[in-house]
Amino acid sequence: DQDEETSNTSESLESVSLADTSAEKATQGSDTDLEVEDPEKAFVGITGTELYLEACRLMEVVPVSHFIQNLAKPYINLNHHGLGPKGVKAIAIALVSNTTVTHLELEDNCILAEGAICIAEMLRENSSLQELNISNNHLDTAGAEAIASLLLDNMSYLHTLQLSGGLWLQLAGRSHCLCTFVSLQGNYQVKELDLSHNEFYEKGGQLLGQMLASNTTLEILDLSWNHLRRQGTVALGTGLRSNSALKILNLSWNGVGNEGALALGEALKVNTVLVHLDISNNQINNEGAKKLCRGLEVNGKLKILKMANNPLTMEGASALVTSVRKNPKSMMEEINISNVLVNETFIKLLDLVCQTHPELDVIYGEVEGCITKIPKQHPNPMKVIQNYLKEHNLRLWDFFRNIDKDGNMKIPVAAFQRAMMQQSSIPLDRVQIGELVRKLDRNRTGVVDY
Repeated sequence: DQDEETSNTSESLESVSLADTSAEKATQGSDTDLEVEDPEKAFVGITGTELYLEACRLMEVVPVSHFIQNLAKPYINLNHHGLGPKGVKAIAIALVSNTTVTHLELEDNCILAEGAICIAEMLRENSSLQELNISNNHLDTAGAEAIASLLLDNMSYLHTLQLSGGLWLQLAGRSHCLCTFVSLQGNYQVKELDLSHNEFYEKGGQLLGQMLASNTTLEILDLSWNHLRRQGTVALGTGLRSNSALKILNLSWNGVGNEGALALGEALKVNTVLVHLDISNNQINNEGAKKLCRGLEVNGKLKILKMANNPLTMEGASALVTSVRKNPKSMMEEINISNVLVNETFIKLLDLVCQTHPELDVIYGEVEGCITKIPKQHPNPMKVIQNYLKEHNLRLWDFFRNIDKDGNMKIPVAAFQRAMMQQSSIPLDRVQIGELVRKLDRNRTGVVDY
């Protein structure tokens, strides 16, 4: 009898599919390809919490109270809950017809390929979920292909997808999961994609380059920690030349090297959309920085360049700042070379460049010689402003409103720096203005919210 009961339970579990969960849609007469053929099916006529609890019963998993409590809210965070594939399947069943959850976090739940396939099936029916995090879940080949197929068919409403560390495979070269890249060539939904920590190597970079050459939707791409190296970065640079959508690209910790920097520099000569490039920790020395500068000297779009923890010296730092000086079209607002030791000559060069590019903020290391001599003391910039306002019988509110041309009480940092540098009534230098910005924008949001 026990064997027979076990057999029946197994058959019940196998019969449970996400198609069954469309009962609510079917009973309401909505258009769907999923039809309930058997009215005795477990999920007919139930929705929400009741549907989830019934799914948990059939999956033989313990219901997650946090999921139940937030089922009617737009954001649910189930990271590190140890759900496993069956636990995620129950959640997927409950979300098929859900219309409130727009952001779901499922990182580190060991959902494996089985769970990823259930999530993909759910997304083909769900029309509300827009942001999904399934990082670090060991999706394996079948799971990766299920997600790739979903993207290829443009069958979901996702615009943000996080797959960091989620595509680990034992297969040499990880060639099977690279289909995810190819699937994005014709995808017109996903705008933000995190594929960091997946060890795709140079082959992955080559396929990504092909994807970027044709994709017209993706705006944010994180490829950090993927061992793309020289060949992978060269292919990415080729793709960036014709890309017309990507705004933010993170290539940190990829062993890009000088040849990769050259490829990116060539891409920046013609790319007209990228505004943020992170190539920190990539073994780029002064020679590579100079090659990158070939693009920076003509690019009129890039605003943020992060190059921290590369083996640069004063020579490379000066080349980067000089490239902005040579480019009248430069929109550069931040260059991060925070590990580089600079000297007074560099500071004078930076002051000179900031006269024509007042919005530029260069984050560098210590200034050579500051240890042996007393650093120049600057008056507190906020006190300087307050004293000026007091002398002229003005209010601090009036001061900010004069800079805030749009009147929305939020001033972009670049616009604030430019206004402060260009005004002559309040005696503040570049260093004081930088200190003031860091105080007014402590969280580095890029906006001074007065």
